[in-house]
Amino acid sequence: MKIHATSSFDVTGWEQASYDDGVAGPALSRATVRKAFTGDLSGDSTAELLMCQADTSDLGAGAGYVASERVTGRLGDREGTFVIQHWGVSVGGNQSAGGHVVPGSGTGDLAGLTGDIVISVDPAGAHTLTLDYEIG
Repeated sequence: MKIHATSSFDVTGWEQASYDDGVAGPALSRATVRKAFTGDLSGDSTAELLMCQADTSDLGAGAGYVASERVTGRLGDREGTFVIQHWGVSVGGNQSAGGHVVPGSGTGDLAGLTGDIVISVDPAGAHTLTLDYEIG
């Protein structure tokens, strides 16, 4: 039976660099992003993102990313680490982002963790991660 967990998170670090400069078309970049989670999931993470922005001065013009992110912390009453892979797109102010826990990536009490995630941002800019998971 899947367990539903919801956590808020803050971005605590962002280091971004462009690549493929000088080529016509959308801007490509990679970023290391750090987060702090509170709620059903509490802890920290580091993610590596690959991003594409149609116009770097206007996210509404279209943007997308893919990421691998290692989370370290407590999920419910269990501690350990796990990796999530997620992706998202943004166009005209509408955003969607989702992903999954990488099977076999859990350590410690989180060994055997599987699940799906949704990342949302409310109009005020608050970030939420929702995780529906099982531990086998």
